[in-house]
Amino acid sequence: MRPKGDRPLVQHGRKRLVTALTGIALVAAISVVPTSPTFAEPTIDEVEAKVDRLYHEAEQASERYNDARVELTELRKDLDTLKADEKRQKTQLDGVREQVEDSIVRQYQGEGISTVGQVVVSEDPGDFLSQLSTMSAFHDLQTQLFTDFSTELEALDIRREATEDRVAQMARVKERLGKEKATIDARFAEAEELLGDLEDKERERLEAASRGDSSTRLPSNVPASGRAKAVLDFALGQLGDRYVFGAAGPSSWDCSGLTMMAWRQAGVSLPHSSRMQAGAGTRVASSDLQPGDLVFYYSPISHVGIYIGNGKIVHAARPGVGVVITGVFSMPYSGAVRPG
Repeated sequence: MRPKGDRPLVQHGRKRLVTALTGIALVAAISVVPTSPTFAEPTIDEVEAKVDRLYHEAEQASERYNDARVELTELRKDLDTLKADEKRQKTQLDGVREQVEDSIVRQYQGEGISTVGQVVVSEDPGDFLSQLSTMSAFHDLQTQLFTDFSTELEALDIRREATEDRVAQMARVKERLGKEKATIDARFAEAEELLGDLEDKERERLEAASRGDSSTRLPSNVPASGRAKAVLDFALGQLGDRYVFGAAGPSSWDCSGLTMMAWRQAGVSLPHSSRMQAGAGTRVASSDLQPGDLVFYYSPISHVGIYIGNGKIVHAARPGVGVVITGVFSMPYSGAVRPG
């Protein structure tokens, strides 16, 4: 038999145990209470990397936009040619038609009919051809006239189909232009917003960092002559000008707009597209670069500059930097060509 004094001891022990367990549970509960996440502000290096990426994506879209503009210009020329061909073809078809109609008139007059009023001639060329094949007078027509009309009608149909195809192609290219323009605007706006959020000192520091070893100073000695000198004189004369997507002067440029206008001074016509310019000359190795050569960057190609010698290029770099001189390998090198 337990002593009477034992029961309170047990009860007090239970109370102490419950109290201890309750305390542990409370601590555990407090430890798992979710806390609000904290986000660190991006560093200046992270902002710079993102701004550079956004500007590069905008430039890629801009060069695709330039591609589409060149393509659209060529399609318009092609369409004008096709329309002129179609007009000439229609004139030839009308000439053969008149000869056939005259032959019909002579045939019917030979049978005693004085007018062609009783001969119903269809206005539609296809129906007219079908009519000729069934008219009783056909067997007396000159076979060559019928063949000529059939051939001219077929040629006209081919030209009309080609014209319709060019119109459809132009519509697709215009749609591409709209999409690329939207991409340019979106990437540019995002980059500008990031820069706008920076303090003035940070923004100035970032712009200086983005130039790297770029310079707007004229080199002391550019070893160029002839056509290359004309190209470099023009390009170096634009140092310090602004970079603007799609621009080709007179005081703002994108990369291919600057190279296009520079080579125009030497009498060479280049398309306003870095990708297309890469196919507009003789390929040269990086070890054989000469002043005036076009140097291309990234894969796929989306940037171009002009080699000036001594391991340097002049190029329209990007918004906020403009036309500068920098190292030939300051960007992912893709290749080089010598126009002409």
